[in-house]
Amino acid sequence: MRSVSRRPKGRPPATDHAAIERAAFALFTERGFEATTLDAIAEAAGIGRRTLLRYYPSKNDIPWGRFDESLADLRGSLAAMPDDIPVHEAVHRAVLAFNHVDEAAVAQHRQRMTLLLRTPALQAHSALKYRQWCEVITSYVAGRLGLPCDALLPRAVGNVSLALTLSAYEEWLEREDRTIEECLDEALSGLRAYFAGTVG
Repeated sequence: MRSVSRRPKGRPPATDHAAIERAAFALFTERGFEATTLDAIAEAAGIGRRTLLRYYPSKNDIPWGRFDESLADLRGSLAAMPDDIPVHEAVHRAVLAFNHVDEAAVAQHRQRMTLLLRTPALQAHSALKYRQWCEVITSYVAGRLGLPCDALLPRAVGNVSLALTLSAYEEWLEREDRTIEECLDEALSGLRAYFAGTVG
């Protein structure tokens, strides 16, 4: 007969990233980001500090969620784009897909983006993440145009795509009646119309 291991008393341990994020975001709301410690997050999630650090290397990484996996999805989305569509259309579609948010996750995503965009203590760390995101766009554009990744045009497209995305998120955070997809579509399409001379 197999022995049955006994579960320790108290809160059951968190076993995934989402559970840790829920505990952390609740504390960020209650105490503020800077006043919330890793130890407090670990305790709220029912895990040890060392376990927490296996999921997230630092407190600054928690608001970013599983960003590396998201970047892999963005690369995959771009790689799957048909070669017969314009580069700008491929980037447009991929950015919309990358930022799609299920209705059930909208409230937490708003909290996440508010933290990322409006918390001074996160800006230096966020700049590193933004650069990684830009590099994915830049690499794709360079490949489609037959240019090196350090060429000016691919880098410009990556940086402009980031600026448009951040502008769309600022609009979204101020307008609860809109979806992030709507804001992104308007920003991406609007800039093309601007450069084409059809607005203004």
